Amino acid sequence: MCPGLDAVTADPQADRQFLNALADWCSRYTPLVARDGDDGLFLDITGCSHLFGGEDALLADALARLSAMGLKVQGAIADTPGLSWAVAHFLPDAAPEIRIVPPKGGLDLLKPLPVQALRLDALLVEGLMKAGLRTIGDLLALPRAPLTRRFGPLPLLRLDQALGREDEPISPRLPVAGLSAERRLAEPVTREEDLLFLAGELSRALVPLLERRGLGGRLFELSLFRVDGAVFHIHAGSSRPLRDHRRMEALFAGRFAALQDDLDAGYGFEILRLAVSHAEPLESRQMDLGRPVEKADNLADFIDQASARFGPDCVKMPVILESHLPERSANFLPAREALEGAEEEETGPAPFRPVRPIRLFRYPEPVEAVAEVPDGPPVQFRWRRAVHRVVRAEGPERIAGEWWIDGEETPTRDYYRIEDESGRRYWLYRQGLYGREPAAPRWFMHGLFA
Repeated sequence: MCPGLDAVTADPQADRQFLNALADWCSRYTPLVARDGDDGLFLDITGCSHLFGGEDALLADALARLSAMGLKVQGAIADTPGLSWAVAHFLPDAAPEIRIVPPKGGLDLLKPLPVQALRLDALLVEGLMKAGLRTIGDLLALPRAPLTRRFGPLPLLRLDQALGREDEPISPRLPVAGLSAERRLAEPVTREEDLLFLAGELSRALVPLLERRGLGGRLFELSLFRVDGAVFHIHAGSSRPLRDHRRMEALFAGRFAALQDDLDAGYGFEILRLAVSHAEPLESRQMDLGRPVEKADNLADFIDQASARFGPDCVKMPVILESHLPERSANFLPAREALEGAEEEETGPAPFRPVRPIRLFRYPEPVEAVAEVPDGPPVQFRWRRAVHRVVRAEGPERIAGEWWIDGEETPTRDYYRIEDESGRRYWLYRQGLYGREPAAPRWFMHGLFA
């Protein structure tokens, strides 16, 4: 019927991604940006409008820029989200002075609007219209109690929210950073060197803010706003709290090197914003004049730069975990997380730890052993098709199972340090106790000594 019509399959996921991209772009006006369903956004511009020349200039700039992107958009500014939503949706052709609702001017503006302007579902709207309540003014003329008994509390709740009688907070789509610095450029920049220089200038601006609060940044986010509306978010983390602008700049230098061609400057970036996404207390300390740079700082700098360049899993460190079972008592974690855990660990006398083998198998290997019953060490054992005769044995070291993880039926282990005729030393254990646990005891090889 319509040969010139271009029909494409609906893609709700792509629509949501596009709306998220628009929300990122709108963060140039305020960090408090929330989604409104699948076709709208709420922006809390409290305390932000003066940065753009007032509410009139802010709304005009936002609508003009979005229209230049090929979008058909409507917007309004009011004291409440519900009132601004009603004006934007049901007064699309209103004059600019009407789209910016003055304080306490919402009541007269809402009266002639249909009840759909209260963001009610279709079934509730149909019921109101059948009762002859077609406009918001019709609702205002009725007693509240009978109206609530017949249609429920939602119509009056939405009305009170639109008029500011009930609070309706906006939940931002992304967490709002406590500290940030921003630079708006007269001319867009495209070169990586210029972006790094500006990132360093922004980090310098953050240092006094961190010092006044006694904080150090652990996670930083650099947002780059491209002139065509695309927004890039570059994250960089530190293994320790820091407020040294040189180290912040070095982190982003590594991130830029890792991104390479993924960061498409296009026609250039016009806004840069550096935010501290996560901060921790950082006390000032006296420098050692004989050794101004400590080894711990050198290690932290290396880990931060390597993680920024090659990813957080490129450097791992062994850490001790709270577990009695040997295979769970240690693990390799990203070095940034390992250093963070080491700082939080309380200092004090080291607890007694039994001798452990240098090489611990990831999975214990079964062996065939001959031993005295019930708790004697092995006399000889067969492992990997070879028979070993035991000349020395030490043990047992008894370790009960972790019932809160593996269940109450987990068998007990008896570990032995074993030496054979050739002088090789092994770490074996018997799983299960004769006559005291239901499962038949079995022997396993768990590690090797030097």
